[in-house]
Amino acid sequence: MSDVSFLQINRREFLRAGAAISAGIAVGGCAGWPGVQRDGRPNILYLMSDQQRGDCLGCAGNSIIHTPNLDGIARDGVVFSNAYTSTPSCTPARSALLTGLSPWHHGMLGYGRVARRYDFELPRALREAGYYTFGIGKMHWYPERNLHGLHGALLYEARRAETPGFVSDYDKWFKKQAPGLDVRATGLGSNDYRARVYALAEELHPTYWTGQMAADFIERYDKGKPFLLKVSFHRPHSPYDPPGRFMEMYAEDEMPEPYIGAWAKRFATHKEPPAFNLWHGDLGLEQVKRSRRGYYGSVSFVDEQIGRIVAALKKRRMYDNTLIVFLSDHGDMLGDHHHWRKTYAYEGSAKIPMVLRWPRGMGQEESRGTTISEPVELRDILPTLLDAAGEEIPEGLDGTSLLRLVRAGTKRWRAYIDLEHDVCYSVENHWNALTDGEYKYIYHAYDGGEQLFNLKEDPGEIRDLAGEAKYRAVLKAWRNQMVEHFGERGEEFVREGRLVRRPERMLYSPLYPDISSVAMRDAARAPLG
Repeated sequence: MSDVSFLQINRREFLRAGAAISAGIAVGGCAGWPGVQRDGRPNILYLMSDQQRGDCLGCAGNSIIHTPNLDGIARDGVVFSNAYTSTPSCTPARSALLTGLSPWHHGMLGYGRVARRYDFELPRALREAGYYTFGIGKMHWYPERNLHGLHGALLYEARRAETPGFVSDYDKWFKKQAPGLDVRATGLGSNDYRARVYALAEELHPTYWTGQMAADFIERYDKGKPFLLKVSFHRPHSPYDPPGRFMEMYAEDEMPEPYIGAWAKRFATHKEPPAFNLWHGDLGLEQVKRSRRGYYGSVSFVDEQIGRIVAALKKRRMYDNTLIVFLSDHGDMLGDHHHWRKTYAYEGSAKIPMVLRWPRGMGQEESRGTTISEPVELRDILPTLLDAAGEEIPEGLDGTSLLRLVRAGTKRWRAYIDLEHDVCYSVENHWNALTDGEYKYIYHAYDGGEQLFNLKEDPGEIRDLAGEAKYRAVLKAWRNQMVEHFGERGEEFVREGRLVRRPERMLYSPLYPDISSVAMRDAARAPLG
């Protein structure tokens, strides 16, 4: 029994507390028919989880994990089986979502702070197009209340407070709802590899709060124009702390074993940090499975909240006229190749779930319930949502509307997607990569090392082909594509047709809008989320 089981958190009290913290950001207003916008354009429900692996969905072929609500959305839409995040940590991934640009073009090559303003940003573009734009949960922008065109937001930024005096809306709500209780009562850190049952009543969990606030938004919405609602869950990002009933869904014995390649032996040794937040180390199979049990439970908790949000749409008769996209900003290694957390080129870190469901009025019924294998990336979300809204997609974006794949198939799609991350955790963790979903080529910028994996035959990246004579021509072809990809970057990256070692970090490209000594200093000091 929870130590706060005496709290009677009924729906009326919950919504009253939520309304109190969102004063001045009311969603009620113009009268209108439920679910029908005056201009006929669809609502857009933009769902995110944080740090969710691409293989952690039932509809992605995982027979162990319970994600019935996301699987239901997938049956009514499409699953992208080769979806990636080009820069697999929180803030650069969110820059790609915000701008529709590649890392070099939005300027974030690693983990720093999202620029204060870009010339073209998704929320602002849809707001100017007549949408009501609102965000709930983790935005991870800087400053925290810089909303990039959202009309309003209810924020949960985990334990992050980078602006003096900032307190998230969730924390304000928690203090009112549970005075005297400790929001950190479970005792896990924000990048902890351990897993525990959430110590408080599940209605106090930030995952529940995020789902409830989103369902409430939909239930009260009546502006007579379409909305863009971004709902961004912080979990399954650590702490792995689902309520007990979600932990009980899984047995440690049924958790999948980690992929361990012979090439990863050097990452097995580790020094235990006091905060249990190491980035590499062989912690033993028992710990890996325990961590995965908590992680899987966190995914299922998020899935249940998404089910409540979809149910609210259906209750309001909005579902048929709503485009739904679900994705994550990056994955979680969970012990694969003795790695933990993110920022790596490997599948557990860089491959993400992505599901798209479009309104009934858009047609393409024959495409529903299918899987698309072309390589897609977070940069594709902005043009997709503009396309759905009937807005012009500006020239100069690196992303392409995913609805094009739904409508026209795979003709003239990109050949591969580029991935990279600047120095993080260690000077050795500094790399660039390319993948078409079948092969992945990794160039390690620190020492010039290379890796090559056949993802179709070896999805766990256990066998590194880079040193095998049989694959010499394949390796050379991918290396040449990397040289071509770096063509606009100059001699720091390519010299005389050869890739250049880069032992020094480059956190920003010259195209980062806030480029200055102050911005770079501040970004370098930002804690990794």
